[in-house]
Amino acid sequence: MPLKKIKLFEYIELYSEKCNIPDLTNNDISGINKEKEFFEPSNQVGTDTSGYKIVPPKYFACNLMHVGRDVVLPIAYNHSKNNKIVSPAYFVFRFKENVDILNDYFFIYLKSKERDRYFWFNTDSSIRDGMSWDDFINIELKFPPLPIQQKYVDIYKAMVENQQTYERGLVDLKKSFEVLIDKYKHNANKIAVGNILNEIDCRNNDGSIKDVQGINITKQFMPSVANTFEVDLSKYKLVKNGQFAFSGMQTGRDECIRIALYRGEEPIIISPAYTVLEAQDKSVLPEYIMMWFSRKEIDRLGWFYSDASIRTNLDMDRFYEIKIPVPDTKIQQSIVNIYNAYNKRKEINEKLKAQIKEICPILIKGSIEEAKRTVEV
Repeated sequence: MPLKKIKLFEYIELYSEKCNIPDLTNNDISGINKEKEFFEPSNQVGTDTSGYKIVPPKYFACNLMHVGRDVVLPIAYNHSKNNKIVSPAYFVFRFKENVDILNDYFFIYLKSKERDRYFWFNTDSSIRDGMSWDDFINIELKFPPLPIQQKYVDIYKAMVENQQTYERGLVDLKKSFEVLIDKYKHNANKIAVGNILNEIDCRNNDGSIKDVQGINITKQFMPSVANTFEVDLSKYKLVKNGQFAFSGMQTGRDECIRIALYRGEEPIIISPAYTVLEAQDKSVLPEYIMMWFSRKEIDRLGWFYSDASIRTNLDMDRFYEIKIPVPDTKIQQSIVNIYNAYNKRKEINEKLKAQIKEICPILIKGSIEEAKRTVEV
């Protein structure tokens, strides 16, 4: 059977059921990200959410505003067994019964930059560069026969299942070190950060080091915007292997203590406004300190300790007052080993998800080429 040209209006039907709940929070509302997945909490929620729409399982939701601006069609398929709730500006739809398009095939069909560009090409010329519903359902698309769709959907599902199995093991590993941390949080002696870390102030006097780094809210080093400007780097502070960089600015606003542990052979430099710290108590492992500062409860404490200024900064004196439980060094090392294993596997899991995303266009191309070969034979 050849590729079939279709227009969506023949195959789908709109669904518009309101949730009728006026006081939902951000955590109850789903948005759609550029990866074409639902996410919570939503970025914006109105004062009255009763008009927000329900997305039942096996239904799609899409936001046709900003398609041209973002060069992406924000559309997601509800794979879960629970209803999602989305903004009333979204369109919710499903495929009609007994049509020759599989939900999962349509989902992976759309996970492609090529498809996004195609939808972008068909947007209007409004300020928002959006797409009308009529334009969306009248775009011509090509699909292979159902057996070929099913074949490639099965390949995709097998990959996703492997990734999700790996992710479930990741969750178990995370729980194991969190249980250990919670155990020693109540049993171990608590020591103030000021008695654990000591400030170091070494400057890049000769300007020889050019690698300027900042700290993001995930507590990782990242290239600083200073790299793109001609600035005097001689006053910037050196950060060496095993040292911490700390910034108390905007701790309250971001609800995050910006601190990062540097592990690298060559020193880097950071803004003079940052503080460089080093463990003065050698019985406390740097990785253990960093692991503790990766916990949300410490971020909340930092937010509580921040001042009442516009920037809601966390002053050094208040930062030094924070206490962390410090068990025996061997116990610290055991917890750190599990934590490091978790981070390594988490990194692998993110790579697996990225690979699945990248392979979607390859699967679609393969299905279309197979359909063409079937016709030629």
